[in-house]
Amino acid sequence: MNHLRKLGNSMSISIPADEDGFTGRECPQTDCEGYFKIEIGTGLKGEGLPCHCPYCDHTAGQNHFATKAQIEYAKSVAIRKMTDTIYKDLKKLEFNHKPRGAFGLGISMKVSPFRRIPIHKYREEQLETEIVCNNCTLRYAVYGVFAFCPDCGQHNSFQILAKNLELVEKLLSLAAKIDDKDVSKMLIENALEDCVSAFDGFGREICRIHAEKAVNSKRAEKVFFQDLQGAQKNLSALFDIDLFDGITAQEGKDAIRGFQKRHLLSHKMGVVDEAYIRKTNDINAVVGRKVTLTSSEVSEVARIVGKLAKHVVAEFETL
Repeated sequence: MNHLRKLGNSMSISIPADEDGFTGRECPQTDCEGYFKIEIGTGLKGEGLPCHCPYCDHTAGQNHFATKAQIEYAKSVAIRKMTDTIYKDLKKLEFNHKPRGAFGLGISMKVSPFRRIPIHKYREEQLETEIVCNNCTLRYAVYGVFAFCPDCGQHNSFQILAKNLELVEKLLSLAAKIDDKDVSKMLIENALEDCVSAFDGFGREICRIHAEKAVNSKRAEKVFFQDLQGAQKNLSALFDIDLFDGITAQEGKDAIRGFQKRHLLSHKMGVVDEAYIRKTNDINAVVGRKVTLTSSEVSEVARIVGKLAKHVVAEFETL
């Protein structure tokens, strides 16, 4: 059994990366079991580093995050290696003693071929969002958009917001290059919509991941940020956070006006109503007429949104 002895008491089986260089991972928590992928070799360096589930932030050793398909693959490879090794050793024991003596008796042993154990085939899944962590440079992929970094555990909510704000500026730059006034106007309005939506997504997500710190966790998971004044009241009541503490009074007025203009464009065809006047004190607006919107206004709102987000992240880190 020389081959079997050489095989030893354990074996190492490598898991191949997919065509994009990713290796699948799966959260071991039974109430999560979220699937994600990482590019091994990027991110933190060192031995014995933990892995964070990007969805629920469960943290454990890297060896706990193998996917079910990978485990089946590894089992099939191990069994194939063992059975092939045993077959090789048994083949060495084959003999054929020809008949001798008065009675002409002979004896032989031959190992017949047997069906080889099939290797379990699998493919890594296609995911929706690829991310490079700003903190540790890990390249990973997840379902959805928001996630904890599997290496350093940093949540990517601010990183995703920053990317969306960059896209807002690109839309505004494109609008400035287009001669068609209607198309240019539409791009500016879309940029404002994207800016507000990005901040709303960021705010909802950061409240969700910190919900256990709130006075009312269930209510914290339902806070929305399309109305800055409403968000301010909710953050104050639930987390004792002042949303506008990180910006000037004028910046607060400009942001509120921008968000309210977005509300008119999305729900009122851009026509000014009494609620808009009451919430913004916009002296240039007239009830019943269409609200005006410039590229510079949207760019300023995007800048203020970035400041608001940084402030909110810093406040949550101190809770």
